[in-house]
Amino acid sequence: MAPPSDPAPGGSRPRPPADGRVELPSAAPSTSARVLAVVAIAVAGACGGLIGYGIVDLSGGPSGAGAGAAVGGLVGAVLAAAGVAVVAVLVLRAMTEWRTIEDRARSEGRPPPGPGRRRP
Repeated sequence: MAPPSDPAPGGSRPRPPADGRVELPSAAPSTSARVLAVVAIAVAGACGGLIGYGIVDLSGGPSGAGAGAAVGGLVGAVLAAAGVAVVAVLVLRAMTEWRTIEDRARSEGRPPPGPGRRRP
């Protein structure tokens, strides 16, 4: 079997790797989407910690600013961050699936599905 020929100078078709693998574009969410997800989780954790601390501090009476308030803050932070993390993962997966559906439609020569369009 003859090796693939070099593309013409200035050609837009890249030469495949020597071992025959074909590189496919990544369907992973963009870096900015992943960074925004991490920031949302951190902000939710901070807010949950403040809320948990405040609830325990207010309900603890005059000596409420002790270890109980710190534990309440920690529990609130973990719960809030975990909840937002679940939502963030679901959103990132949905983005990946949508991108895959659009790419598949384009490769088949169909317009990608969009809002207001019904599937046959």
